[in-house]
Amino acid sequence: MYHDKHQIISHYEKSIVFVESLANITEEQWRTPLEPGKWTVAEVIGHLTPWDEFVVYQRLPFLFTEEGLPKGPDVEEMNANAAMNSRTQSKEETVADFINQRQRLIDALYQIVDEQWRQPFTIGASELTLYGYFASLVDHDLHHFSQIHNMGASKWISSI
Repeated sequence: MYHDKHQIISHYEKSIVFVESLANITEEQWRTPLEPGKWTVAEVIGHLTPWDEFVVYQRLPFLFTEEGLPKGPDVEEMNANAAMNSRTQSKEETVADFINQRQRLIDALYQIVDEQWRQPFTIGASELTLYGYFASLVDHDLHHFSQIHNMGASKWISSI
């Protein structure tokens, strides 16, 4: 489904609309775990922002250069820090941070020429293309957005 630059960018543009719609939920809904023992809506949205930042600043600039890729962050640590930050931030701050960083990602994706989307590159032992790389990131978004819908949120937010 996401094998075209414009489809991927379209997903990211729709994700902004989706997260903007979360401004309409109550503070209680924003802070409610998706399931017992799981993250809240705030934590789910809050953890996406540092990953977008990582892709924009630590992946995209290095993919098609002779320089090696910067070492990726510790996933658990980055997610835990992002979740903690979103617990202390206001809903408005978390939503604004997401939108600002997601827009930076979109802007960066528009700058990538079409040929580079098909050009293979290596991360660790995996050979990928930008299509494959971003398809997995889109799937990650959709997984979390689906979790938000499945908690009954579809009554109070728009769909993506």
